[in-house]
Amino acid sequence: MPDSLTTADLGPMPNWDLSDLYAGPDSPALKADLDQAEKDGIAFAKQYEGKLAKLSGADLAKAIAIYERIDEALSKIMSYAGLLYASNMADPAIGRFYQGMNERVTAISVHLLFFTLEINRLEEHEIQAKLRDKALAAYGPFIRYTRVFRPHQLSDEVEKLLMEKQVVGRASWMRLFDEHLADLRFPVRGKDLTSAEALNLLSSTDPALRRDAAQALGEVLGKNQRIFAHIMNTLIKEKEIEDRWRSYAQPWSARNMGNHVEDEVVDALLSSVRAAYPRLSHRYYALKAKWFGQDKLDYWDRNAPLPGDDDAKISWEDAKRIVSNAYGRFSPDMAAIGQKFFDNPWIDVPPRPGKNPGAFAHPVVPSAHPYLLLNYMGRTRDVMTLAHELGHGVHQYLCRAQGHLQASTPLTLAETASVFGEMLTFRSLLDKTTDKAARKRLLAGKVEDMINTVVRQIAFYQFERKLHSERREGELSAERIADIWMEVQKESLGPAFRWEDSYRPYWTYIGHFVHAPFYVYAYAFGDCLVNSLYAAYQEAAAKGEGDVFADKYIKMLSAAGTLHHGELLAPFGLDLKDPAFWNKGLGLLESFIDELERL
Repeated sequence: MPDSLTTADLGPMPNWDLSDLYAGPDSPALKADLDQAEKDGIAFAKQYEGKLAKLSGADLAKAIAIYERIDEALSKIMSYAGLLYASNMADPAIGRFYQGMNERVTAISVHLLFFTLEINRLEEHEIQAKLRDKALAAYGPFIRYTRVFRPHQLSDEVEKLLMEKQVVGRASWMRLFDEHLADLRFPVRGKDLTSAEALNLLSSTDPALRRDAAQALGEVLGKNQRIFAHIMNTLIKEKEIEDRWRSYAQPWSARNMGNHVEDEVVDALLSSVRAAYPRLSHRYYALKAKWFGQDKLDYWDRNAPLPGDDDAKISWEDAKRIVSNAYGRFSPDMAAIGQKFFDNPWIDVPPRPGKNPGAFAHPVVPSAHPYLLLNYMGRTRDVMTLAHELGHGVHQYLCRAQGHLQASTPLTLAETASVFGEMLTFRSLLDKTTDKAARKRLLAGKVEDMINTVVRQIAFYQFERKLHSERREGELSAERIADIWMEVQKESLGPAFRWEDSYRPYWTYIGHFVHAPFYVYAYAFGDCLVNSLYAAYQEAAAKGEGDVFADKYIKMLSAAGTLHHGELLAPFGLDLKDPAFWNKGLGLLESFIDELERL
């Protein structure tokens, strides 16, 4: 069996320990927290429902503090259930526990729902008068964020119905997607692999193995595409119905509002990236085809290592060292926070059957700490994924100071810390690489990662826009969804590929389409923003002011979502509404391709 099909010796890799949250699903502390939250929720509704308009600013602040405490307790419970489920989605007992917690927490949350609804029913002059109180002003960002959705709020009865139904609606369909994908096995040369393991083989140095893995993925996903298409059709229709009731102009409007970003900013990003396809992805993949001695690449060679790459694996210990050193060069404070994740069982690292096949960072709640999930397989790309998720983890750890209700960050800026962590790690590796061939491989890897982050994610976003728009005319067949998928893939990746029908069902495994519609542009947003941020850092470092920049950067991360992106980025001289901003961010990727052409 080729090395790339077997598990390399990557050294001991840790699993997370969720006992910092609860000792187990049958923990007495968990039951006690649920019972107390239910008791507190009922008492809270009895004390405050229908009375917010008459409260002073100080009394409303006290009410928010109680609401925050109850909601944090519920969020801790659901974080534990979600993390336990992500660690083994194939275990029926864990699945039942996760569903049970979702149902119980939702039932308790219904008692709290009136609170934000009543805040939104207050007239603007009423809320502004209350905000003159200092205690309430501290919750100003929470109130502003809540009231963003005021024009789209429905009656209390409808809002309660939607909340109670979600456990057998969207949440249930998402669970079906997760468990069905986790159960699938992809036969490659006598081994039955998970989706994560099969996808990893698309980066093998063995061309035939890449082909075998790609075709196995296509065959198994193709056989299951009807159920994935049904899940997608149902979720999109459900969203369309709710969007219509809430009077959202477009399927993506709610996401932009939740991200605190204007439609014109996202549209500018979309148009800038699509206009850049020919000089970015099209040009790079044509160059890569030449390196492979071909006119065109087979689609399974998109992430293939360059000729001459020995596919040497990086141990887990080395991966930690690489990322820690990169973070430390930028900011010892940031590296110290990152080290907490390595010193404590806060990361679940090795791939295994049933485990969520992706990677993520979960903030949990401020009274606890974030957790990271990886599927580490020893490639440079896996090291970059560690740098990415650790960036999220550091960001989430810093945001805890804002309190439970104000610790979350809009998705657009949430991806800034993660992509910046990747850039720090890449630059650290590049600076130490003097061998021309090694530099070329490293640079090509970064270009491919950036294309995956910018071009591919914008193509995913475009795919979603087309899908949601066309679904309004009726249910889409699996074949029609695949047609739309291929349209955007060919447009974004360019003419340098040979496509096969086995690639058509690849849309089915991408969980973001199911879990977070229209999330994906946040990656491109973050990458372009980081490119501009990193350029500002280099300018500051050249003047001997790198430490000053790092301090401003950490302060920006610590603000979480309490400030608008315009306020957060003003200290760095960046303006997202400037049309030149996105082209400047894309220019760094273009410069890397220029260097590769010279090499």
